[in-house]
Amino acid sequence: MNESPMRSRVARLYAAHDLRVEEDEVPAPGPGQVLLRMAAGGICGSDLHYYHDGGFGPVRVREPIISGHEASGRVAALGDGVDGPAPGTLVAVSPSQPCGDCDYCRAGQPIHCLSMRFMGSAMRLPHEQGMFRDLLVVPAAQVHAFPDTTTPAEAACAEPLAVCLHAVAQAGDVAGKRVLITGAGPIGLLVLAAARQAGATDITVTDLTDAALERARAMGATQAINVAADPDALAPLTEGKGQVDVAFDCSAAGPALRNAFAALRPRGTLVQVGVTGDVTIPLNMLVGKEITWRGSQRFHAEFADAVRLIGSRAIDVRPIISHSLPLERAAEAFDLASDRSLACKVQLSFAQ
Repeated sequence: MNESPMRSRVARLYAAHDLRVEEDEVPAPGPGQVLLRMAAGGICGSDLHYYHDGGFGPVRVREPIISGHEASGRVAALGDGVDGPAPGTLVAVSPSQPCGDCDYCRAGQPIHCLSMRFMGSAMRLPHEQGMFRDLLVVPAAQVHAFPDTTTPAEAACAEPLAVCLHAVAQAGDVAGKRVLITGAGPIGLLVLAAARQAGATDITVTDLTDAALERARAMGATQAINVAADPDALAPLTEGKGQVDVAFDCSAAGPALRNAFAALRPRGTLVQVGVTGDVTIPLNMLVGKEITWRGSQRFHAEFADAVRLIGSRAIDVRPIISHSLPLERAAEAFDLASDRSLACKVQLSFAQ
């Protein structure tokens, strides 16, 4: 293999609304690494926060960063000591790189690693560069292979599905439970799919747009409610101190949180998936109904579970994928992904 650096296009963000497609050098894979020709990459909510606002909360873009942390590609070459996956194999890349040696990693909580490296994240300086590029070199341990029947677009959904599998696990056993999901963006829809896979039998999804709710129905929602058009439609779920066993808030909007607290039964569980700044919470309901409110962040072992479920189509992620644009139209794709009346999961496609 030619050891001279190769050239790859990258989508690099310099500041809010300053996303440029440029070229970068890519080295040959070293020991324990693989070279990938990227195939598809999904635009996530955090990517949009970087693009529109230059960050979220205390996390700010302080130097140019290559975006993207949910992507698939095909193995192009193996570094020394790597015996697979074979060249040509479709893989998804886990963006999560815990250190394995800090207090939390040793305690079996790698999600909370003190030295976590997460691709496409501006949390640390220097920033961790992401996956929106034609060629990518990563440790072989971060790639997970798919069967030939899986498409690159499906494979690129492994990371967001892993997030949602972890969120559902945070709720405990949901089999036979009545579930409410507030927010029907890509994460809300994949929480819906994960909850159904885990045995939830009655799942209500709320959102502010009919397009999002149509996708919720396609993903198997029992009931889909536009709370902007019909806010009273949730009233039956609040009767008798609440009818819902488990709620997943995927919107982080104050009104949605209030609806979730109102719909939960006493001693029900609310899993917080969506993030935002400070919000007002209905503290009296939280206390009076003895609600368990749990946060959910990222994933670890769930990434391999997501690959297995997508590869077998036990969870069909195709209904959430609304658009695919080539890398050279990255800024247009980010703008499109910001319009929830038109788009759900917008992906970039790369040179193959």
